[in-house]
Formats: sequence, C-alpha cells, structure tokens
Amino acid sequence: MKITETMLVGVKLLKPIRFSDNRGFFAETYNRRVFEDLGINIDFVQENHSLSSEVGTVRGLHFQSPPNAQTKLVRCGRGAIFDVVVDIRQGSPTYGAWIGQKLSAENGTQLFISAGFAHGFVTLEPDSEIIYMCSNYYAPKAELALRWDDPELNINWPIKGKAILSKKDISAPLFADFDSPFVWKNKS
Repeated sequence: MKITETMLVGVKLLKPIRFSDNRGFFAETYNRRVFEDLGINIDFVQENHSLSSEVGTVRGLHFQSPPNAQTKLVRCGRGAIFDVVVDIRQGSPTYGAWIGQKLSAENGTQLFISAGFAHGFVTLEPDSEIIYMCSNYYAPKAELALRWDDPELNINWPIKGKAILSKKDISAPLFADFDSPFVWKNKS
C-alpha cells in the first residue's frame, strides 16, 4: 500500500497494490495491520455502497457532527468520480481549503478522510459506484451539509452541463453561514 500525504492534514491518498493477470486484478483495499503500520489506527464500523446512474451527479458536501463524526475510507468500485474534501476544523491553518482527487475503478486510488472534513463527489462516468467505510454509524440527526457550489469555497468541479442534485444538497447552507462543530487540534 502506497500512502501519500495531502496539503490537508488528516487526508491521505492510498494506492493499494494490484496483482493483475489475464483474468483481471486482485487488490487488498483494507487490512487493519497494514493501516496501523501506516499510522492509521481506525476502527471502521460501517461500509456504504452507492450508485449514481448519471454523469454529473453531485453528492455532498456531507459530514456528521460530533459525537457522531465519521472518519471515512472512500474508493470507486466502478466508473469514476471527482472526490472533494473540505477542511471544516475551526482554527486549522487550512480551514476552508479543499482538495479534489479522481477516484476510479481503473486507478484504484482511495481517500482516507479524518473526521473534521466535509466530503462530496461528482460522477465522471455513468453508473459509478462508490464504496466507503466509516468509523461511526450513520446518525441522521447529526448529518449536516454545505453547499457544493459555495462561491467562498470556490471548488473547481469538473461538471459539463447542469449538476444533478438531491433536494437536501440544493438547500444546504453556505460556508459563510456555517458555525463548525469541529476544532483544529494542533499536534505539534
């Protein structure tokens, strides 16, 4: 497993090793021992799988508030997505900053996202499937969202045409009106 740090402390790119032959490939996408050796000691308790049929489907920017906050391990099992992570930890030197990464069935890249970040994606191919593990159970009353197209965040979404959104994502609040429940814990 290859691990790459991003500019957002707490967000990492992971690249599992693929063993390929004429039949396809095999990859170990999660192994507790390997993750612990990489300094990631998380107890994942739930795995989710979503399908987005149409290109341009946006899901996010979502997160759960403490004490139900979730660390996530996200990958694309079929198709391709542009995955976005936004730092929402008050006091963080990268508060409000975002990164975007293409995750696809072809590239096998995964994103490890610590609690304290908003997360969303847009589909780049039809019938894209996203699989993600969570460190905490889904808690509807703790679920929050930010506007995916917030002008202050200025996310460069690779969308051609009109985005396909849920009612919840259309009505999500702007970053300027957001009082984050997360606080940066400087580890230096």
